[in-house]
Amino acid sequence: MTEPIPEKPKRRARYSGRNPRHFHEKYKELQPDRYPDDVAKVISGGKTPAGTHRPIMTAEILRVLAPRPGEVAVDCTLGYGGHARALLAAVQPGGRLLGLDADPIELPKTEARLRGLGFPPESIVARRLNFAGLRGFLAAEAPEGADVLLADLGLSSMQIDDPARGFSFKTAGPLDMRMNPTRGRPASALLSELGESGLAQILAENADEPHARDIAGAILRAHAHEPLTTTQALAAVVYEACARLPVVPEDVARRVFQALRIAVNDEFGVLAEFLRTLPTCLKPGGRVAILSFHSGEDRRVKSAFKEGLRDGSYASIAEDVVRASAEEKRDNPRSSSAKLRFAVRA
Repeated sequence: MTEPIPEKPKRRARYSGRNPRHFHEKYKELQPDRYPDDVAKVISGGKTPAGTHRPIMTAEILRVLAPRPGEVAVDCTLGYGGHARALLAAVQPGGRLLGLDADPIELPKTEARLRGLGFPPESIVARRLNFAGLRGFLAAEAPEGADVLLADLGLSSMQIDDPARGFSFKTAGPLDMRMNPTRGRPASALLSELGESGLAQILAENADEPHARDIAGAILRAHAHEPLTTTQALAAVVYEACARLPVVPEDVARRVFQALRIAVNDEFGVLAEFLRTLPTCLKPGGRVAILSFHSGEDRRVKSAFKEGLRDGSYASIAEDVVRASAEEKRDNPRSSSAKLRFAVRA
């Protein structure tokens, strides 16, 4: 009786050239510790490696926040941890970095990454929390308030690039868009709840879409015929609707996805609550910097800072918006739309 021939172990899929198309094929970029040279090549080409995020305007943020040793720094949107890492280093020795993020998928990875840098364990506190709950978080961790505080309102590259999150129309995935996939309803379910006027209002208010009514009608007619449950199904409907309009289809698709993401996550409601309680979260003389990436966010930040200056909550605010340098825009195109505003607590 012959022994059974053991099965050969399956070969790992070959890396798909220098620029693999699909997220799951980019395993070298997803393992920067094992493939640093490959990751460096991606960065040198002006791109962001899959599964990572390149912090925007770090030097400008450090300049306006001026963190000092021993201070309490708060990063309200930890993301990949690039800004947090810079703040954490700046408040040593003796300082602490308090970090928040609502994303249950990325937060544990980022906390592990920060703790692996060798800073004192007690200098890092990370909590899964939406930054609208900042005041309650600080009441427990830093009752006197923060010395410096940063909120980066942009979507992280890890979220944009992962098809499973459904944030981008450039890759196939479920039409989800939730920052926290365990809570709320996905974008596909939101479409089932909206009428044409409601969707048009979302497109106009959340993304300044000039053809909101036409686009909303096309989306909901298609959704009624066959539910739109994938990113590419929605994008196809938007592109078809754009054929009858004097527009650039890709720009319209970007605005539609932005508007739905904001609605799914109630981003403007969260931002309003954050801005309302923000002055009470800062020590006297505390500094806050906020990075925004579209006009709806920037208008709200600008208005809140001006109101705070008028009522005496802030001693000073940024006179002009700060933009990324030409060099950074060239090296990291995702920084092109970033706007930085800052204020100092009275």
